[in-house]
Amino acid sequence: MSVDESIGTGTRAETDVPERLSPVNKLVIGLLLVSAFVVILNETIMGVALPRLMEDLNVTASTATWLTTGFMLTMAVVIPATGFLLQRFNLRPVFIAAMGLFSLGTLIAAIAPGFGILLLGRIVQASGTAIMMPLLMTTVLNLVHPSHRGRVMGTISIVISVAPAIGPTVSGIILQSLSWRFMFVIVLPIAVAALVGGIRYLQNVTTPRAVAVDVLSIVLSAFAFGGLIFGLSSIGESVEGHSLLPPALPLAFGVVALGAFIWRQLVLQRRDAALLDLRTFTSFSFSLSAALLVISMIALFGTLIVLPIYLQSVLQLGALETGLLLLPGGVLMAILSPIVGRLFDRVGPRPLVPVGTIVLSITLWTMTMVLTPSTPIWGVIALHMLLSTGLAFMFTPLFTSGLGSLRRELYSHGSAIVGTVQQLAGAAGTALFVTVLSLGTVAGLAAGGDAVTATGEGVQAAFRVGAMISLVAVVGSFFVRRPKNELPAGAGGH
Repeated sequence: MSVDESIGTGTRAETDVPERLSPVNKLVIGLLLVSAFVVILNETIMGVALPRLMEDLNVTASTATWLTTGFMLTMAVVIPATGFLLQRFNLRPVFIAAMGLFSLGTLIAAIAPGFGILLLGRIVQASGTAIMMPLLMTTVLNLVHPSHRGRVMGTISIVISVAPAIGPTVSGIILQSLSWRFMFVIVLPIAVAALVGGIRYLQNVTTPRAVAVDVLSIVLSAFAFGGLIFGLSSIGESVEGHSLLPPALPLAFGVVALGAFIWRQLVLQRRDAALLDLRTFTSFSFSLSAALLVISMIALFGTLIVLPIYLQSVLQLGALETGLLLLPGGVLMAILSPIVGRLFDRVGPRPLVPVGTIVLSITLWTMTMVLTPSTPIWGVIALHMLLSTGLAFMFTPLFTSGLGSLRRELYSHGSAIVGTVQQLAGAAGTALFVTVLSLGTVAGLAAGGDAVTATGEGVQAAFRVGAMISLVAVVGSFFVRRPKNELPAGAGGH
C-alpha cells in the first residue's frame, strides 16, 4: 500500500512511514508552516491597535475588543469540525479553502469602511485560521516518522507560540508610522502568495474516506465552545462594568451545551461517526499533555495581555516600545523550539517538560515580587525571556508525545482537540489574568494608592494566580512519557 493510500484510512502501521521525508512531503510541510505562521500571527495582532481603532472608528473599548473576541469565538466554533473535514476531503482543497478564506478576510479588513465590516473581515480570517493548525499537525503526524517528529514539531511550536507572541510587536512597529489598515495590507500579499503556491505546488498526500457529518454535533459544538469563549471573554469586561451580559449566563449555557455535545459524541463514536472522537482521551499521555498545554497556554496568553498593560500603564512606555520589548522573548522561543525538538527525538519528554515547568513557575513567582513601577527595563526583558524559555521546553514535547500516542485514525481528532483546547485555554488565561488584574487595581485604589501603583499591584496579583496554577504543571510534568510507538532517533527500525 502506498503512502497516499494509507493516510487518513488508519490501515497502515506507524512503522511503515518512511524515515526520510521525500521532496514532495518537505514542500507540503514547508507551505503549511509558512501559511500557518501568517494566519496565527493575526490572532494577537489587534491588541496594541485597539486604542487607535477606538479613535479612528469612534467605538468604545468594549466594542473594539470584539475584534479579538469575535476572532476567538469563530476559531472555537470552527476548530471542532476540522476533524471531520480532514478525514472527508483531500489536503489540497482543504488548504485552498483555509488560505482562501484567510486572504478574503484580510482583504475585507483592509478596505473596511467601518467597524462592522472590519469585524466581518476578522471573522472570515478566523474561519481560515481555524482550519490551518489542525491541517498542519495532522499532515505532519501522517508524513513524518515517529523518530523524527520532535524536530518537525519544534518548528510547529514556533508557529503556535512565537507567532502570537510577536503579534503585538508587529502591530506596534506598523502603527508607529502607518494606519491600522496596513496590518492587513502588509499581510495580504504574503497570504495570497501562500495560496497561489499551494494551488500550484501542493499535492494530495492524504486519501479521504467517506465520513458522515452530524449536524446536531456541529450545532452543539458551536453553542458549547462559543458560549464558553464568550463567557470567559466577558469576565474582564464585567469587572470593568462594560459587559453586555452577566458572564455566568453564557458560561452556564456553554457548560450545558458541552455536556450535550460530549454525550452526543460518546453515542456517535460507537459507530465511528463522531464529529470529535473523544476516544483520544483514553490515552493517558494525550490527556496529560492536553492538561499541561492548558496551563502553558493560560500562562502565555495571560502574560501577553497583562505584560503590555504593565509596560504601558505602570512603566509609561509607548506601543512601539512595548512591542519591541516583547520581541526578544519571541525570538528566543523561535530559536529554542527546533533545538528542543531535536532533544526530544534523542531523550524524549521526561527531562525536558519538568525543566520547562520549573522555569515557568520560578519566573511567574519572581514576577509577583519584582514587577513594580521602579523595575528596570532590562529586568522585564530578562523575565520575559526566561518565561519564553520555560514555554519552549514545554510546547514541543507536549505536542509530540500527546498526539504521537494516538492511533493513526485519531490523528485528525486529536489535532482538532488540541486546537480547541488552545482557544479555550487562551480565553481562560486572558479572562483570569485580566479579572485578577482589575480586582487588584480596584483594591489598590480603594486603599488610597495612585493609579500607577494600584495597577502595579494588580499586575502582581495576576501573576501570583498564574504562579499558583503553574505548580500543578510542575507536578504533572514528571508523569509525561514518550509514546511506546516512538523510538529515539537512530534507534533503528521502523
